[in-house]
Amino acid sequence: MEYTEDEINARKKRWNALLSGSEGAQNIVTVGYLPGLGPRAFITDGRYEVNFDWAADKYRIMTENVGRIPDDTVPFLDMTTGTEIFAEAFGCRVVYPDNNNPFALPKIDDVSGISRLRVPDLWNTRLAGLFDMAYGLRRATDMNALLKLPDIQSPLDIAALIMNKEAFYVAMLEEPEAVRELTYKTRTLLTRFLDEWFGAFGREFVAHHPDYYMEYGVTLSEDEIGAFGSELFSELVSGELNALSDRYGRIGIHCCADAVHQWHNLKKTKHLCLLNLNQPPHIIEKAYAFFGGSCCHMHSFYSARPADTWREHFAGKRVIFQFYANSLEEAQHLTRMIKGG
Repeated sequence: MEYTEDEINARKKRWNALLSGSEGAQNIVTVGYLPGLGPRAFITDGRYEVNFDWAADKYRIMTENVGRIPDDTVPFLDMTTGTEIFAEAFGCRVVYPDNNNPFALPKIDDVSGISRLRVPDLWNTRLAGLFDMAYGLRRATDMNALLKLPDIQSPLDIAALIMNKEAFYVAMLEEPEAVRELTYKTRTLLTRFLDEWFGAFGREFVAHHPDYYMEYGVTLSEDEIGAFGSELFSELVSGELNALSDRYGRIGIHCCADAVHQWHNLKKTKHLCLLNLNQPPHIIEKAYAFFGGSCCHMHSFYSARPADTWREHFAGKRVIFQFYANSLEEAQHLTRMIKGG
């Protein structure tokens, strides 16, 4: 265990060096190889605990891999949820498909419902159950284990779940003050949750998507920004992102929207340390060039070039490569091919 802890600490230092832009920091490689671990169950009855044993088993396998695969993976307890958790806390009804993640249905139809919406007491919502599960998983595995954050959506994305989507977009144009009131309320609950989470479990965590280590900060999904223009981003999104980044010290953002027109706004986000874009390869290639070394890249595509040339190809950029392997030998090979040695 001592060897494992020393190696995990060394990996954390490599992550911190890359995320902070330290001179000479090496790009990160993570290889997912989880032998014997079955699929994560979909939550069909509103109970997060359905994946308790799965998450504990995953952590044990990841810890065992530390001594077998020379990559940069930091083991974590997987607290994956759907996007519904904060919208549900505001009173949205949740649908539980048997073949997919849960999702929330809108609670309010138009801006008239925003003023009546109350920020709930965190401990009187099902968000409290996530704390119970996290405590239980640590007791069952390792009291110092890192936790993966549950699904953290941006204040705007949460608001767009709570309100009828068509009316929400109209309100962004015609009644932006009402939308700001709603995003203020969603950010209030979000920060209460994060403050309590970091207070209970420490500021270190693994992002909800994709899997990357953070010594401190906040990570979230910002997926609505492809549907509106740059001016609305400046008016309704930038302030919320900057407030969160200031509060927690830095921010990592996932975006799967077609949002090239928002890249200049994303790049201006305060303390942006990592960006994850899920787009076609030709778009991702442009993202590497546009964002350059301003933040870490952890995208859905790396390069069509041979993998053993990537170290040279991505020189001057901070890149996290994430792979999956079907065998231990493949995992070891992938790691050495990308990292060298």
